[in-house]
Order: sequence, then C-alpha cells, then structure tokens
Amino acid sequence: MADPDAGAAADVPVTFLYDDAALVVVDKPAGVAVIPMPDAPPASCLRDRVAAALGTRVWVVHRLDRDTSGVVVFARTAEAHRALSMAFERRDVAKQYAALVHGVPAPPAGTIDLALHEARKGKARPARADEPGARPATTDYAVTRAWAHEAQRIAAVAATPRTGRHHQIRVHLRAIGTPILGDAVYGRAAAALLPGVPVPRLALHAASIDVPHPAGDRRVLATAPWPVDLAALTSWLDAQWTVEAAS
Repeated sequence: MADPDAGAAADVPVTFLYDDAALVVVDKPAGVAVIPMPDAPPASCLRDRVAAALGTRVWVVHRLDRDTSGVVVFARTAEAHRALSMAFERRDVAKQYAALVHGVPAPPAGTIDLALHEARKGKARPARADEPGARPATTDYAVTRAWAHEAQRIAAVAATPRTGRHHQIRVHLRAIGTPILGDAVYGRAAAALLPGVPVPRLALHAASIDVPHPAGDRRVLATAPWPVDLAALTSWLDAQWTVEAAS
C-alpha cells in the first residue's frame, strides 16, 4: 500500500542550493525518499525529481532518511560521482545536523564514541563490546538552546558526525538518553511524555555540508535553512515553554 504522506511530500518543492556541471546540492523536504521506495509513487523520489528538473541524469552520492530534511549532494557525471564517493569514503566531507531532542544532553557539549551494529528491520543499535560486525561511530554534539515545562525539557542540538553510519545520530542521541523528537523508531517511549507538543515529524535536519569539488580545485559549502515545520515547533516552544540557557 502506498504511503499517503509520500504523495503530500512530493508536492513540496525541492530547493536547489548549488549547481554546476559536476554536482548539484539540494534542500530535501521531509517525507521525500532519496531513492525509489516501494510505498511511494515511482517518480516521487528526490533523485528522479532532481533529474526531471535538470533534464538530465544524476547520480546518488549519499542519502538522508526519508523523514529527515536538509542538504543532499548529487553528482551530474559518472566521473564526479567517483570523485565524490571517494571523498565520502575517506571522510573528507564535513556535515552538520540540527535536531530537537527530548531532555537535555549532559554534559551540554561532548563526543559520543559508540560503535554501532546492524539490527532487524533496517535499524541500528549500539554494539556490544568486541561484537563481530561492529562499526566505529563518533558524533560531536552541542546544546544550542533548551526549553522547560514542569518536569519536561527539550533541547536544540547541533550534531556533527565524524563517521557516516546508518541512523548514527538517531541512535547516538538516544544512547545518551535524549532521543530526537518525532522519532517513531528510536524515540517512541519518550514521545508519550510530551502530550500536546505539536511535533510534525522526525525533528532532524541536515543543516550544512562541505565537500571537495570533483575538479579538485576548491570546496563547496552548502547550507539549508531551518525548515518551516520545525521553525513552527520552535516558535511554539518559545511561546508555551520557558526558554533556558544553552549551558
């Protein structure tokens, strides 16, 4: 059965952040998959929408979860695809994410160094000590804002992954006790503690990316603004909850 939200997401325009003969960077709307999904219309994925807008094929370099918004890079040639893929493999790419989380991480800034392991149904989980198949994963984070209401707290967090593991930021933030708002996979239990908070979806946004240009002569930095739906949530928190200092 097709996902009804996928059709609605397909109506949200894709914003182009950077475009040249080698690569293109876009601001992916939440609810749009990067590659085709069995529960969505055939041409609704981000790759096909970008290709249709450009009138030419594009190559997938990396992905975001369907419910995550923000910057995504595509290659415009096979040669650029190889160069960009190698840059990701050697970790010569800097990415920063913004998230809203249940609770406030302690300490307010730090590094989560926790290996991950594949789990059932496309999930990831923290790996056990010396577990075969574990993949090193490291995320730097910092609290940028916080809100309080009675016994509950919500924080805005900047997260910088040093590695690019599947669901890394989502699993890491849950592992320190602060799951991302709207995360139906890793934060379902926490969601029940926030009745009345209008969380529209997974509150995770790929805010920026810095990649070496395939030509090798410069770097490309692209930034995607805080999306409208999450901006509405933060405005609601400003009006309904008490704003705390970030530290």
